[in-house]
Amino acid sequence: MDAASVAFLREVLSTTRWVERTRELGTFLRSTRSPGGLLLVGTPQDEPWHLAAHLDDEARMSGLSQLAPTLVRWSPPADAPPHLAVGIDRIQAARRGETLFVVAEDKAPAPLLERVDDARRTGATILALDGGDPELEGLAHDALAVPSHDGLFTFDAAQHLVSMAAGEEPRSGGRLIDRLARLAERITGPRLPD
Repeated sequence: MDAASVAFLREVLSTTRWVERTRELGTFLRSTRSPGGLLLVGTPQDEPWHLAAHLDDEARMSGLSQLAPTLVRWSPPADAPPHLAVGIDRIQAARRGETLFVVAEDKAPAPLLERVDDARRTGATILALDGGDPELEGLAHDALAVPSHDGLFTFDAAQHLVSMAAGEEPRSGGRLIDRLARLAERITGPRLPD
């Protein structure tokens, strides 16, 4: 999907909450402090190659080197080039100022959830793009769940919108208050009418 197609998709989805949510997740990705500190991981069956390429493009076009992801792989071949040889143990070395972005359309396996929990405990920011995995979302500081039954907004479309949003300047306005309200709701639970 090229930039024009993503812009068209944004226009089509403009009356939904999807565009704003992908922008929020993109803004969180921008908060990674250093080059190489954005760790991108998928499941053993589905590594997020496509998203890694788009984030790398956005890093280059925006001049934000911290957006160039470190693709974390479950079983990199011994002869893989250095940028494709980062194994799953890299998550254990994640620290404050780094971001672990988990992309899992299917349920995250227990070994991944354990590593995500460890990274969160060491201070890494955890973000997730998933298909509706409550365990993964419970570990994430922010998560975007994409239901498989939503025909127009697919998991692939979400990856494109998030990567494009990461390379853009954040919008100003009421966003901080909206984020604080969502954070308060996640901590306390939703407000129920009397």
